Amino acid sequence: MTTQVPTAQVPARPAAAGSPPPTEERTARRRVLLHWIAVHSLGVAAALFFTLPFVFVVLTSLMSDQQALTRDLWPHTWEWGNYRAVLDTPGFLTWWKNTLLYAGLGTVLTVASSVPVAYALAKFRFRGRHLSLMLVISMMMLPPQVIIIPMYLFWAKQLDLSGTLWPLIVPMAFGDAFSIFLLRQFLLTIPDEYLDAAKVDGCGELRTLLRVVLPMARPGIAAVALFQFFYAWNDYFGPQIYASENPGAWTLSYGLESFKGAHHTDWNLTMAATVLVMAPVILVFFFAQKAFVEGVTLTGVKG
Repeated sequence: MTTQVPTAQVPARPAAAGSPPPTEERTARRRVLLHWIAVHSLGVAAALFFTLPFVFVVLTSLMSDQQALTRDLWPHTWEWGNYRAVLDTPGFLTWWKNTLLYAGLGTVLTVASSVPVAYALAKFRFRGRHLSLMLVISMMMLPPQVIIIPMYLFWAKQLDLSGTLWPLIVPMAFGDAFSIFLLRQFLLTIPDEYLDAAKVDGCGELRTLLRVVLPMARPGIAAVALFQFFYAWNDYFGPQIYASENPGAWTLSYGLESFKGAHHTDWNLTMAATVLVMAPVILVFFFAQKAFVEGVTLTGVKG
């Protein structure tokens, strides 16, 4: 007679103390996954929103005249000669030269004249300092259209500089309100101990500015320089007022309007000209974006 041995029942392993139940853990993981998808989907949608118009312009610039602005969004043949045709347009290279002169020289003058003023407002203690800062801020709020008539009469009638870009370049040698304010906010983040140590070593104010402040203020200076360069490169209002009567002084922004009027049916050439106008700005920002973002971010650290 066979005797059956009862099988021992192994008790279930208790859950670790403090660990969530399996159902709640799966729900939490699903919630994290959905959040990741939502965040990145919005980022991809925003990137496409800003990128697709530029892609459309580039693709249209490489199409033939018959295909441009049709339902076919991809070029049948890559017409690289469109860019050659734009560069061969009479006056286009002159517009490039004028724009480089306006943007490059204007940026240098703006930075060179704004840094000393911003340094004085940030680090000097003198009577009327706050009033001077309020005047700078008030100049930022003043639209340029308000003073354009007296300024035009001064430059065109008194100095006879109409038809040139000098009425736009020369005022930059006397500072820019926005640049002064932005640099002043950045210089406030530099500790005064560095300046005091330089003065103890025998440095005057000018040497302290050149040897201590400028190397530490490179991100802020880069941000100001990029802002000014982009403004001058894209400026349409100023060249229209002062240089419209002289095609030899036109800039790319103003010349592009004339080019569009002359080729209003050649959309492939118009798009190619647009790409050539935008390309330098995109390249400059691409290589300087780190310093630009750092400079803009640090300007709001201390007020």
